[in-house]
Amino acid sequence: MKRYLFFIFLLVLLTGPIYVSALGSIKLNDDWRTASRQSIAIAPRPEVTPEAVVQVYAARAFNWRGIFGVHTWFATKTNGAKNYRVHQVIGWRSWRGLPVVVSKTDIPDRLWYGNRPKILLDVRGEKAGNLIPQIEAAAKSYPYQSDYTVWPGPNSNTFVAWIARQLPELNLELPTTAIGKDYLGGVRLFDRAPSGTGYQLSMFGLLGITVARVEGLEFNALGLNFGIDPFDPAIKLPGVGRIGITGLVFSGSH
Repeated sequence: MKRYLFFIFLLVLLTGPIYVSALGSIKLNDDWRTASRQSIAIAPRPEVTPEAVVQVYAARAFNWRGIFGVHTWFATKTNGAKNYRVHQVIGWRSWRGLPVVVSKTDIPDRLWYGNRPKILLDVRGEKAGNLIPQIEAAAKSYPYQSDYTVWPGPNSNTFVAWIARQLPELNLELPTTAIGKDYLGGVRLFDRAPSGTGYQLSMFGLLGITVARVEGLEFNALGLNFGIDPFDPAIKLPGVGRIGITGLVFSGSH
C-alpha cells in the first residue's frame, strides 16, 4: 500500500513535466555550441533609455532540464550607461574550478540556448539606480560562489532568490519552475520568501512550505513546487508553472 501511494505521489509530481515534454516545446537534441544566444529585443535599448534599469529574466533551462524548470538572471543598467551588466550563475564553470557567479557586460535578453526569456521584474529610474549597488553587493556576498548543483541547489535560481531575499523591496516572485529557489543551505531551515512578503520553511530545498502575500501558498516536494495563489487567483504546478484565470501564464518560458 505504501509503495502504491508513493508511485501515485510521484505521478502527481511528474504530471506537469510530462505534459511539458509532450508539448514538444523543449528541444532535447540541440547542441549547446550551436544553440542560439541572440537578443530577442525585449530589453529597453540603452541609446533611447538613459534612465537606470533593473530587470529579472527567466527562460527554460537547456535540454532535458527545461522540462522541469527555468534559468533566471538579473540584468542592470546604470543611469546613462551604454551597456547592461548581467548577473547570473553558470554551472559549467564549476567543472573548470572557476567561480560560478558571473557579473559582466552582456546582452540582457539573450535566448538561453534557444529558449526565449520572459521578464519577471522591470524597475526603472531612481528606484532602479538605488537598487543596482545593492544587487551588485548581494551578488558578491552570495555564499555559494564556487558551488553548483543542478538539483536541489545551489544553482542559478538559488542565486537570484538569494539576491531577492536581501532586497525585499524588489517584491520578486520567482516561478514555481525556478527549481533551487527554495534551497536555503545545509544549516538554515527558515527564511524570508524570495518576494520578501512572507516566510518559508525548507529542508535542503527538498521539502518545505512558503506562505507569502506575493507567492501565495507553495509546497515543495523533492524540489518541485505546486501551490495556490488566492490573492491573484491561480494554481501552480510542477514543470508547468502558473495557471491563472487568463490561461497558462508561463507556458514556453516557465
